[in-house]
Amino acid sequence: MLLNAKKMAFLGLLLSVDIILVILSGVFEFNTLFLLGAAAFCVGIAIREVGIALGLGFYIASILLGLMLAPNKLYCITYGGMGLYIIAREFAWEKLASAKHIGNRNTALWIIKYTAFNLMYLPILLFLPKLIYQGDLSKVVLLLLLIGGQIIFYIYDRAYDYFQGSIWSRIRHKFK
Repeated sequence: MLLNAKKMAFLGLLLSVDIILVILSGVFEFNTLFLLGAAAFCVGIAIREVGIALGLGFYIASILLGLMLAPNKLYCITYGGMGLYIIAREFAWEKLASAKHIGNRNTALWIIKYTAFNLMYLPILLFLPKLIYQGDLSKVVLLLLLIGGQIIFYIYDRAYDYFQGSIWSRIRHKFK
């Protein structure tokens, strides 16, 4: 499978925007999650524009380039998790769209999305809690982090839906 010149140029420019957002997340500490989330949205753009296989290549390239250039390497883990969720989400959407025997696809998609998120979030919360919370981790704090993570995930997922449906769908024709 060969890339044509337009796709290659588009992915190169998108990768540069992606890496700038990852780098800026280390510069502007007050906007870290927003900038990392926006960078992960670039993975979703790559997947929707060129497919899962090339989108996965884009994701790997962005992780490697981010590890080389980002001032705070720990943010690359967060970006990697957000991007991996976007890949799982887009892959599940493609598979569910082609599966004719599944009745309620939206419910199935939400189950898959929450499962994918929790497969990444719960091990970090239980085994590496210092990545999320620096204080003493009591049962109340653990419960708050668990509930808070689910709420933040829901907001992130809805923001991604809004971005793809409203913003990217309006400006994508300008890049063709």
